[in-house]
Amino acid sequence: MRKRKGNTGKLATEIPDISTSGQPPRLSVLPARVSLHPQFRSRFLPDNRDITVYVPPEYDEQPDRHFPVLYLHDGQNLFDPATSFIPGRTWRVAETADAVIDARKAVPLIIVGIANTGEHRLMEYTQVPDWKMGGGGADQYGRLITEELMPFIDATYRTLHGREQTGMGGSSLGGLVTLYLGLKYPDRFGKLAILSPSVWWNHQSILGYVNETRLRQHPRIWLDVGDAEGRRALSDVELLERRLKANGWRPEIDFHYERIAGGTHDEAAWAKRVGPMLQFLFPSS
Repeated sequence: MRKRKGNTGKLATEIPDISTSGQPPRLSVLPARVSLHPQFRSRFLPDNRDITVYVPPEYDEQPDRHFPVLYLHDGQNLFDPATSFIPGRTWRVAETADAVIDARKAVPLIIVGIANTGEHRLMEYTQVPDWKMGGGGADQYGRLITEELMPFIDATYRTLHGREQTGMGGSSLGGLVTLYLGLKYPDRFGKLAILSPSVWWNHQSILGYVNETRLRQHPRIWLDVGDAEGRRALSDVELLERRLKANGWRPEIDFHYERIAGGTHDEAAWAKRVGPMLQFLFPSS
């Protein structure tokens, strides 16, 4: 089979996506080489979700070449200004990936955006339930990714296989679920992008999970937080940094922590971190 080619208060990511906000629909404007796979269906979770896929310039230029893959949560905020939570403001993932690949600072890669499902986002992005807020459905979400989405992407695009060629990433609760699933599936994901993670969830229970998980191979981790995200967020992430180092992650070898001066908890701030994150996780040889 010929594989498909790409086409030429509350916090921003912790509330329902704009499809449920009552705002009038806006014209979709996907960047070049970003394709939409609408209404991806799962047998593990009730809601369908859109999948957006970026392919690098080399994808069409080198038709026999295969590429590593990065899976990112909150997919509607990554590429398309018409679907982003704040209208017109995205992570600019496609534009930034093009730039760092063209500068030979990162290897050409495929980037898959997994849209959240609005009101069920909190359920899917949390590994254990909180007695007040609910949640705890990350295991089912992980099965969707590993048992359904990844085989679909492998069958549709020219992907490289193996943990060293596969990454996952997200921000806020998306950062939390990235860390949880990355440690749960160490044989599937060798690179994790954890931006402004919600370490606070359920009394910082993710820290205990880090301490209890023993791995033969550590995934390569990018971890960051902005110093304007609030005192609690900053102290929580710095505690996570210390826990990761205490459990064997080695700074600038398989772990990079960055405290962003003036960094806030929103799409515009995370957009500025995409380039450095890609350069650390998928460095050009």
